[in-house]
Amino acid sequence: MNARTNEGFLILDSIHAGSSEFVLGINMHVADSFVTWKCDKGTNYYWGHYHSDLLTAQKDLAERALAELSILKDQELPLPHYNSKHHER
Repeated sequence: MNARTNEGFLILDSIHAGSSEFVLGINMHVADSFVTWKCDKGTNYYWGHYHSDLLTAQKDLAERALAELSILKDQELPLPHYNSKHHER
């Protein structure tokens, strides 16, 4: 498997939330330089958040994915009423 890179950053981790992907990268040339991006189709990286330590970058990655999931949950259509009596065994 080939390593993913963007703008001099090696992608270390990613989280998918619905059809969105969020990635975390480490700068291959500058110490203590990290970024999280939203990514489309595995190659279009945008909305970068830059950080100086890994833990803060990991927290940002998780928070961005959770925010996206929250948006998706809010947009979710209500399910039909479930009647448990019809599904008893």
